[in-house]
Order: sequence, then C-alpha cells, then structure tokens
Amino acid sequence: MKRTLTIALAALTAIGTAGLVGLSTASVSNAAAACKAGALATVKTGVITVGTDDPAYGPWFDSNTPSNGKGFESAIAYAVAKQLGYPAAKVVWVKAPFNTVIQPGKKSFDFDINEVSITPERKKAVDFSSGYYDVAQALIATKTSKIAGAKTLSDLANAKIGAAVGTTSYTTITKTIKPKKAPAVFDNNDIAKQSLVNGQIDGLVVDLPTAFYITAAELKNGIIVGQFAPKSGAEQFGLVLSKANPITGCVTTAVNALRANGSLKSIAAKWLSNTAGAPVLK
Repeated sequence: MKRTLTIALAALTAIGTAGLVGLSTASVSNAAAACKAGALATVKTGVITVGTDDPAYGPWFDSNTPSNGKGFESAIAYAVAKQLGYPAAKVVWVKAPFNTVIQPGKKSFDFDINEVSITPERKKAVDFSSGYYDVAQALIATKTSKIAGAKTLSDLANAKIGAAVGTTSYTTITKTIKPKKAPAVFDNNDIAKQSLVNGQIDGLVVDLPTAFYITAAELKNGIIVGQFAPKSGAEQFGLVLSKANPITGCVTTAVNALRANGSLKSIAAKWLSNTAGAPVLK
C-alpha cells in the first residue's frame, strides 16, 4: 500500500494534475509515461505542433512570423516545447483562426497560443494549461476622439466602442463599460484599427500590452484612455488544447515550471512594454 501511494504521488507531481486521484497504480503509471520528454502523444509523432492566428500581432509575435522565436508568445511557445523535451527544430507552427481555436472539436495543433483568456465558458469546449500571463483589458483611442479625456466608465456611456469578435475585450464592453450604443465587432485588430482611424468607432478595447504596442508603433496620435480592473480575479492567458487532451497535464506542468524558475517573468520583461501609467477606469 505504501509503495503504491509513493508511485501515485510521484506520477501526480510529474504531470501536475489532481485528476489522477483515485486511479489504479497501472493508470497512474501510464499517465506518468505520457509525459516522457520528447515523446508525448502529439498530433504528429516526434514533433510538437503549435497553433496561432494569422496575422500574428506584436508584441506577442514579430513580423507575423511565429517561428522566429521573437515576441512574447513565440518565446513562450518555444520555452514550453523545450520544457516538454522538444527543441526548436521539433516545433511546427500551423495557422489557427481565433474563433476555431475556442470551439469544440478536433484540433490541428497540440496547443495554441494566441492571447486566449481562460474562462469557465471556454473550458466547456477546450482544455487550458495553467495561465502563463496575467492580463488587463484597456481602451485606446485617437487624440481627437470624443472619449480621449474620459476618466470614468460613465464618460463612455455614449461612445461607440469596438473589439475583435469572440474576445474578452468584447466582453469587457458588454459587461464592464456597458455603453448605450451596441459594440462594433471586427474579425481582427487590423480592421478595428482602421475603423478607429476612420472615425467609425470612438475607441477600441484590446489587452493592455497590445494597447501599448498599437498606440506606440501602429496608430498615429493613438492614446491609451485607460485600463479596466477585472471584476473577479486576474484574467489569464492560457495555452489551448483539445478537450480531454492526454497531454494537458504535461503542458500545465511545463508552464508551472517556467513560472517557478522565473522564465515567464524574464520573457515578459524582454518582450512586453511596461504597463505602468495606464489609469484605471471605474
């Protein structure tokens, strides 16, 4: 009995999930074997396939080239893969539109990385790793926008505000800002930015690092109006896997290891702008 318990606890530590409690010794041993470095049950034998959207925006990626290892999420993906026993040469990238990633069904990737926030609703359709980044949502505008000087949520009541479809940015508009005008919905941030420039919307909600990047590098006369405090706990980005994926526990263990050894923090410091200074809109 003591030996069985020891084996079970060791396997539980190896894959980082409480889901093994109550399993037989054989089942626990099989689960531990599933996390063998470089030999996971991946969609393509011998390599790990990572999905992300196209275009892949900064500061998460660089030059719309996820495979170059530049940008926060590209660097995170390679760090996770290495932790799982897959060097850069064994990482394959595939295109995965955001809306398809969070829908149920078979996936063309082992995990997807694309600023996908972990939510209870999404967890019904897909698996998530533990969070690799705590994020806030923010509102950007141009200096000539009528909401450029907004200080409170009530200042946004009559604004036309947009966000990318299916995102927590859109949810921030409907659940936090609650403007009188229906939100504008866009297929991607490129289209949304152009709508902002054209004056079709007064402001655009994106995650805070993206807000800093867009206003500094892509949007003429762009400003960050403010950020929004999460209503319940920190919003986190997680790696997305197919539902009940046998490697979900292994991927979570890899993310947790990168957090514990300081890698997540150091990668964020290298690739993401300092988000201090954006006022909180209440």
